[in-house]
Amino acid sequence: MVGLMTREELDRLFESRRSAEAFAALRRAWLETPDLSTALHVISKFERHRDAVTLTPQRVFIARTFAVEPLVPLLRAAAYTNGIDLMVQLGEFNAYAAEILDPQSALYRGNPQIVILATNTASIAPALWEPANLSEQAMRDEGDAAFTHLHSLITAFRKHSEASLIVHSLDQPDTTPLGVRESSTFGQRKAIASVNERMSSAASSHRGVYVLDYDALVARHGRRAWWDALKWERYRVPATAANLRHLADAWLRFIHPLSGVVAKVAAVDLDNTLWGGIVGEDGFAGIRMGSELAGTPYRSLQRALLALRERGIILAICSKNNETDAMEVLQRHPDMLLRPEHFAAIRINWESKSENLRALAAQLNVGLDAVAFIDDNPVECAEVQAALPEIRIIQLPGEPVHFAQTILDFPPFERLEVSSEDAARTQYYREQQLRDELLSTVTSKEAFLVSLKQEAEIASVSPVTLARTAQLTQKTNQFNLTTRRYSQEHIARFVDDVSYTIRTIRVKDRFGDNGIVGVAITRDDGDACEIDTFLLSCRVIGRGIETALVAQLADEARARGASRLIGTFIQTPKNAPAQNFYEDHGFTCIARDTASSTWEFPLDRTIDIPQWVTVTSLGSFTA
Repeated sequence: MVGLMTREELDRLFESRRSAEAFAALRRAWLETPDLSTALHVISKFERHRDAVTLTPQRVFIARTFAVEPLVPLLRAAAYTNGIDLMVQLGEFNAYAAEILDPQSALYRGNPQIVILATNTASIAPALWEPANLSEQAMRDEGDAAFTHLHSLITAFRKHSEASLIVHSLDQPDTTPLGVRESSTFGQRKAIASVNERMSSAASSHRGVYVLDYDALVARHGRRAWWDALKWERYRVPATAANLRHLADAWLRFIHPLSGVVAKVAAVDLDNTLWGGIVGEDGFAGIRMGSELAGTPYRSLQRALLALRERGIILAICSKNNETDAMEVLQRHPDMLLRPEHFAAIRINWESKSENLRALAAQLNVGLDAVAFIDDNPVECAEVQAALPEIRIIQLPGEPVHFAQTILDFPPFERLEVSSEDAARTQYYREQQLRDELLSTVTSKEAFLVSLKQEAEIASVSPVTLARTAQLTQKTNQFNLTTRRYSQEHIARFVDDVSYTIRTIRVKDRFGDNGIVGVAITRDDGDACEIDTFLLSCRVIGRGIETALVAQLADEARARGASRLIGTFIQTPKNAPAQNFYEDHGFTCIARDTASSTWEFPLDRTIDIPQWVTVTSLGSFTA
């Protein structure tokens, strides 16, 4: 069986070109049985039918001190079912140092986007894992040596590569030779903890370097249950077969945000999800979500959703319910942690969940694949999956006590950076509702745009805005002319290259500050200035902001001596809103093929900024 469907039935779906349903079935199969057999089947189907689904390619190199071959299929299958086509290259066993230190090694020749340094204490710091000398000084010396070794590798890697680097922390053994005396001296445990603390600090000082808390991962699943001494001695496999999936999942939690394949919206049900019970039957006083035993799981779920909101994930409600009853709970119930103002969009009615989710996505101006639907009811989840296979389904487990952890464990909700724009995202959408209300009252779109009183601040990228700049290149899909994805390290190297110019644009209007909503990257090449990247958040599309930004690029290129502005549009399944941008701004098409077109604008002409946008140029515009 593949989920609720036989493999023969799945093949017939592919043959009848119902690929969206087939891929949804594969996702269900993986969630139900995430083992090697299912992984190999999932991989074979995705590879055979890859042209029928949009995937984000990602090149990963794994430098390792232990055998990872058994978990690579698990990693690739999980990535496939979440929209990522993972191309994995394995480093030679225990050759990690040579591969990182040698700029001509296979690691760098493969030009990966993500590198994982997969290590554990037993292999990278054996004197800490099984210490021969238990004196305090010996432990300090061994810890210093382990940290120096790892830090030197990070420093060397950052000199040679723009890729993101994920480094394992050191794991603790389940027992210590010092026994209970360990707590009163600087022994094995404190030495390992000290290395991990220093590693975390060192990683934060390097752009694009992240520490995977391998020790916490092992502890979460039980140190003795994780480790298989016989497998380690014979095959250098660091975990039991059952735990290999957990390591693959831990890697995936970094790969998702680094690939830009994330859920932007968490749309949550109400009855028996946000609170216990059914408000229409149990009444205002009968539902459960307080500090009493039956209510604590739902309160924990609300805390988890608040944590997602702090990451910049938009919260929405999608519920079949009496709106008056449900809103009374949201507004007045003393045990509610979440209030209506925490949600950017609310759909409470008796329409199908799929129709409401479609309306939510349209209201929030996001793709269906950016929405994660959270519900306890398998029937509702099945209805949504059948009608909208692009939507990510989080069917909550049978025991409410596991609800919150299910939400927090969902890889597409992970974020590696949280900008001020992320933290204020729900507020942005609430302000957008006020703009929509204004638009409905004015006589023309131009009158609406004038009444907005928009101010656009165009600036050079700075250390403060570098993370947000990289984030926009990774996440923006609809108004993105080339959809090139760049890490912070890429952006930083562009800043250091005098041929590149990077501009961000921040937009304010009468309703509030939209934050940094656009990025443009150009490269000077002789008499031409080439637009490498031009993107804008969907929040401000169609308000003249794109015109203001391209006009600024033209003025600056002209001032640097360029005679023409060159731009490329690369078509993707999602960037249709940007396809006419160059033509609408007076560019002439000079080349075209099936997937892209190249456009030219002579700089003896100018692009007029709309009268309803006031532009302020910040900074000296020097690299």
